[in-house]
Amino acid sequence: MPEHIKSIRGMRDLLPDDSGQWQHLETLIKQVMHNYGYGEIRTPLLEKTALFSRSIGDVTDIVEKEMYTFDDRNGESLSLRPENTAGVVRAAIQNGLINQQIQRLWYSGPMFRYERPQKGRYRQFHQAGAEVFGIEGPAIEAELMLLSARLWDQLGIGSAVTLELNTLGSPEDRARYRSVLIDYFSEHTKQLDEDSQRRLHANPLRILDSKNPDMQSLIEGAPKLINTISAESKAHFDELKNILEQNQLSYVVNPRLVRGLDYYCHTVFEWTTNQLGAQGTICAGGRYDDLIEQLGGQASSAVGFAMGIERLLALTETVNGPQTKQPADIYMVLAGGETLSTGLQLAEQLRNAFPDKQIITDCSGNSMKSQFKKADKSGAYYACILGANEVTEGTVSIKSLRVEAEQVTIKQDELAHQLALLFNSTSI
Repeated sequence: MPEHIKSIRGMRDLLPDDSGQWQHLETLIKQVMHNYGYGEIRTPLLEKTALFSRSIGDVTDIVEKEMYTFDDRNGESLSLRPENTAGVVRAAIQNGLINQQIQRLWYSGPMFRYERPQKGRYRQFHQAGAEVFGIEGPAIEAELMLLSARLWDQLGIGSAVTLELNTLGSPEDRARYRSVLIDYFSEHTKQLDEDSQRRLHANPLRILDSKNPDMQSLIEGAPKLINTISAESKAHFDELKNILEQNQLSYVVNPRLVRGLDYYCHTVFEWTTNQLGAQGTICAGGRYDDLIEQLGGQASSAVGFAMGIERLLALTETVNGPQTKQPADIYMVLAGGETLSTGLQLAEQLRNAFPDKQIITDCSGNSMKSQFKKADKSGAYYACILGANEVTEGTVSIKSLRVEAEQVTIKQDELAHQLALLFNSTSI
């Protein structure tokens, strides 16, 4: 017997028992984005590798270790997208969406990173996010935080997450702070681990994000960015905090919250939780005004965020418990033979009458007893029964599966009307 071909490690199947949770989350995301006036953008899974090396940086772990990269038949280096901000920016530049225009965009889909699979982390994972081009100032940053907070409330996880903020200041502030950090850590090189020594001159802000317990006291003693930013940058951050407070959105200022990439400026933020172990960040964002010009576009303000779908689902289940499978509404129990054709016709009529209902037609031809077991397992509220006599007489029987009620037999052309009365009476 041939060996079974299995899925790639770190890439999993999404089965019907789980897909309802995903669909619910995806529907909420779509509704909230629409509510705020964001338009959906869909970009390719595959991009030129240069897009990510220029945007994410050659010295980052993502580009160095984690991307799925290969040469195509023409020798051009291509990569599966490890994130989607760069792809959205590329699409916006290529399609003329940025020039002197304001754009509110959102996306959702799979991303790919070759990292060690563990709980809550996969090599194919999913993100949804929003990117805004052409708006300066802290108000749009606050809007993104309010938007995400609204989604958390609709998911029932608002009490389980914390908004963390920091400011990176202007590009000039950041450059000045970079020099300060290099000077500080250069005086303590023996205390730096291998990754931090490698980052010292290339990406010193990433050292602040190190989780190495042996370096925490050294990091705590590092100069604070807030002490080096200009008065203008501080005013930007103060205004953001004031807007959030006026909208009763709680936050915590985290001076260690940074981004290692030079195009980030001013506000960075994360939504975190303490209920998912070490994987505490469910959403991260910030302002990245220099990225569009860095990728060849006309200079424009830009800010956005990305949220991890798998982590959101895990947190939702932790807080609210497992979501029960959506039950069917109607189950067509058919005796076989001529009843199959008639039953399919009736089911189509019911789908026309009730486009929001789930109607399952049993086409197996199995015994009525077996079909009723399946009907009960489906969670259906009503079974519509067709035997040979019903087909001959042009009738159909309705049996309630969830409450005690007398089974009724009616004319087939009255079926949709009768079910409508039943649904209305039980508020289904």
